[in-house]
Amino acid sequence: MALESRITQEEIKKEPEKPIDREKTCPLLLRVFTTNSGRHHRADEFARGNVPSSELQIYTWMDATLKELTSLVKEVYPEARKKGTHFSFAIVYPDPRGKVYRLVSRCVFLQGW
Repeated sequence: MALESRITQEEIKKEPEKPIDREKTCPLLLRVFTTNSGRHHRADEFARGNVPSSELQIYTWMDATLKELTSLVKEVYPEARKKGTHFSFAIVYPDPRGKVYRLVSRCVFLQGW
């Protein structure tokens, strides 16, 4: 079964994103899982209520950039400040069709040279 959006491109263009007022908006909790292995955690490491032990809890806003998130991780995780550190971001989410988790890789940054 195919899903079709009823939102047109014109409607999307009409609704500019409202900037978040960080003085009045409560931040959200972002759970970040670090690793030194050079790869993301496997999606099955998040199954059945389990999570990797390397969790950092960061309070931030929905409009935070990856650069901001990288800076926040470096503030609390000294290993991340080393020259040559790679920051690789992925989104982990529960698959709505089953009891598994999906992992979608987003981007990679290199810390210094």
